[in-house]
Amino acid sequence: MKFNVNKNDILDVLSKIQGLTGRKSNLIITENVLIRSTDTGIAIIATDLETGFEGFYPAKIETDGLIAINARKFYEIIKDFPTDNILINEVENNWIEIGEGKVLYNIVGMNPDDFPESPFFDEVSFIDIDSGVLKKMIENTVIISSPSDEKRAHLTGILFERKEKNGKKIVRMVSTDGSRLNKDEYIVPEDAEFQTAENIIIPKKGLSEVAKFLNRDGMVKIGNKDDKLIIKKDRETIIVRLLEGDFPEYADVIEKKDENILEIDIKLFIMMLKRMSILFSDEYKSAIFSFKNDTLTITATNPDIGESKEDMVINFNRDVIEAAFNPKYFIDTLGLINGDTVVLYIKDNESPCLLEGMDNKNFISVIMPMRI
Repeated sequence: MKFNVNKNDILDVLSKIQGLTGRKSNLIITENVLIRSTDTGIAIIATDLETGFEGFYPAKIETDGLIAINARKFYEIIKDFPTDNILINEVENNWIEIGEGKVLYNIVGMNPDDFPESPFFDEVSFIDIDSGVLKKMIENTVIISSPSDEKRAHLTGILFERKEKNGKKIVRMVSTDGSRLNKDEYIVPEDAEFQTAENIIIPKKGLSEVAKFLNRDGMVKIGNKDDKLIIKKDRETIIVRLLEGDFPEYADVIEKKDENILEIDIKLFIMMLKRMSILFSDEYKSAIFSFKNDTLTITATNPDIGESKEDMVINFNRDVIEAAFNPKYFIDTLGLINGDTVVLYIKDNESPCLLEGMDNKNFISVIMPMRI
């Protein structure tokens, strides 16, 4: 295989696939990127056996073929190459020349026939969704990290729903770690093509890779077939293997009550929470939230360091509520909400606290109280 390619056409994609090729798998060859010739240029393929990527990019093909080269080294060479146009030539025994003249690399590749085959799907029920909206939904849910040794699907994955409710077409993502839950949804336009589908659970790490390829504008197609999620852009496709298992029922948890509704300035709240978090350690992560007499008082205590206390004026003149929460969860959620004001729904010291933006009711975060 021999071809000329402009570094600006492939540098961005080579950067984005490093999360896939850098992840350990059962096959050493997944540390490589597969490049094959096409009628219009080259296809770049990467996988970690759970998530796969394929994209098509312009190049001048002199000789058709297929090569597999270490993705990290190839990216570093292309990134720092002194010229935009780069000649890549497979010579013999999977050795690959990159460049010519003053700058020339000879890199040993691997047998491309050993690279895992990319799955092919037809008759997939796709829906069109704004790329920026999907990217934001993923960011709002993958922020809840998974325990590294946790095998339960509902902790390592994100629930993806396509359903109709009250006459609305809804795409919804839900994530939880048992201590908090984030739900974000998108209302599909009435005139858009839409089909309901069974709920699926998508690995968080796979969706994190998907988000890297989503722009803030434009449209993408998303659908699933068999045990795979498929996201298609104009010239790029990402396929994620789904998780098996059941996601817990969560409808009651996100139900908003009309009692004890608070509106708080986001910037002031975040700064207060950050100050209260200064004394935290791995052993001491909770703070006491006290709501009474139009005042929110947060108290943090760490026997190894000391304690801190701060008051904020709020509109609250009902029965006293005193509960323990992890302020980091609140900070994470407040950083996801657009606008100046967050709305809190809090019932008592044993019930979860719900947060949502004043202007966006599609995103809800639920934070469970801790034991005092």
